[in-house]
Formats: sequence, C-alpha cells, structure tokens
Amino acid sequence: MASRRYFLIVLAAAVGAGACVRVYVPDVQQGNVITQEMVDQLKTGMTRRQVQFVLGTPLITDPFHQDRWDYYYSYKRGNKYRAKRRLSLFFRGDELVEIRGNVRVKTDEPNTPPSPNLGSS
Repeated sequence: MASRRYFLIVLAAAVGAGACVRVYVPDVQQGNVITQEMVDQLKTGMTRRQVQFVLGTPLITDPFHQDRWDYYYSYKRGNKYRAKRRLSLFFRGDELVEIRGNVRVKTDEPNTPPSPNLGSS
C-alpha cells in the first residue's frame, strides 16, 4: 500500500512538472535584411551596381527575367512572424525603372499618392 502511494505521488509530480515545460522554438531570420533606410536610398535611374551596393545580392535572380531582382526577408520569433518584407526591382538595361513590394518607397514629389503596386499582396 505504501509503495502504491509513493508511486502515485511520484507520478503526480512528474505530470505536474511536465506541464510546466515549454519546447524552445528558436528565432528564425531568412532572406536579405531590408530596412526602411535601405529602401529610402533607392531611386529610379540607379544602376544595378548601385542597387546591389545598397541592398546586397538579390535573393532571387530569375534566368528567364534577368531585368527583375527579388528580395525577401522574414523574421519569426517563436511561432509568430514579426516581419515579412518583399521587394521586387525592375531594370531596363542597367537602369532601375520600377520598385514594387510591401515596403514604403520614398518619392521626391510631396503629396504623391502611393503606387497601387506597393500595397501588401
């Protein structure tokens, strides 16, 4: 009878301790870090080399669409995404002609409505 009571006490303690344990989920950062300061430096008319100096090597270069560079960044803390950023740059020859993504692009003109291509998609 005493051994059965001892067994039940140990079992209850083990179950109680097991309920307090959480599984560690590491933070995951993927892709190219894209900050607003970096995006603010982008201007249409920049060369590919200047863009690469500001943003780094693109994460995705499509051999079928060589005039498009894609940058992606995500940061997941635990089980929740804290940041997701996408940026697509389009070139004509060696010149940057269009910037799309879910980041705010700085324009030189005040009171310019945001481009419809810049919204979250």
